[in-house]
Amino acid sequence: DLGHEIVVVGGHLDSWDAGQGAQDDGAGIVHTLEAARLLVVSGMRPRRTIRFVLFMNEENGLRGGLGYRDAHADETHFAAIESDAGGDVPLGFGTTATDRRFEELRAAVRGLEPWGMGALTPGGGGADIGPLAARGTLLFGLSVISHRYFDYHHSVLDHIDSVNERALALGAGAIAFLALELADLDRTPN
Repeated sequence: DLGHEIVVVGGHLDSWDAGQGAQDDGAGIVHTLEAARLLVVSGMRPRRTIRFVLFMNEENGLRGGLGYRDAHADETHFAAIESDAGGDVPLGFGTTATDRRFEELRAAVRGLEPWGMGALTPGGGGADIGPLAARGTLLFGLSVISHRYFDYHHSVLDHIDSVNERALALGAGAIAFLALELADLDRTPN
């Protein structure tokens, strides 16, 4: 029974004060909430618990990620997914997984390939879920086309009109898919 293990999905609520924070990290919050909605309406019953977290204080001290880690120290976190790269077209995920686990996870995201979102690359995660790594949690970060991200990142240009609604929906779908795959994946050693 894997029901006591947790897969976290999240983004951070705070943003840099120069703009509206639509890309950093309003998009991550929408990804998180829409992934939750998609999984609820799907009626799927995953083997692991999927927990959706809206972190705070990523931009100035990471107290939300550190506080989450400390408040849930007695729980087993199998994996965590973070969206903090903006709301552009998703390509897949970066991960901290290595060796045999990496190849197994590559197969898990293969279902996203028909939509161009099936890439799995080394490196990934995010600042808010990073504190869980020391406990052996697999970390994943949504990878998106990032050509324009730093045109908006922490600037006065980070407004809602910079986010494409279809790309945002695709990112939420990719995250929901991966969360469900991870929630049902058998546990094997890294």
